[in-house]
Amino acid sequence: MQNTRLNNLLDVVGARLAGWLSNPWRRLSLMVISLLFGIFLGTAISTTAGQAADWDIIAAGLLVIFTESASWIFYTINRRRGTRSLVIDMLNALKIGLTYSLFVEAFKLGS
Repeated sequence: MQNTRLNNLLDVVGARLAGWLSNPWRRLSLMVISLLFGIFLGTAISTTAGQAADWDIIAAGLLVIFTESASWIFYTINRRRGTRSLVIDMLNALKIGLTYSLFVEAFKLGS
């Protein structure tokens, strides 16, 4: 690529963001936020799909596809490289929160 001002600006912003995210506490806070967002998303999806009973099977199929693809990405990339990316770890935390939320919703419906 050409060395333009916009290219230089994006490089500097990317380097500063990577430096800011290298702090372990910030990384942990982003992981917790992703986990909690997964819990919220699971609750929202199950209640929305429960309102219109036509979408139950489609929503379940999409959630299974998302969960399996997130697991495949997480475990395939971690096997290839020694280091883990923040985005991939956040995706895994989102998947864990989503799965946990669906289990909690199933227990609420069972009682």
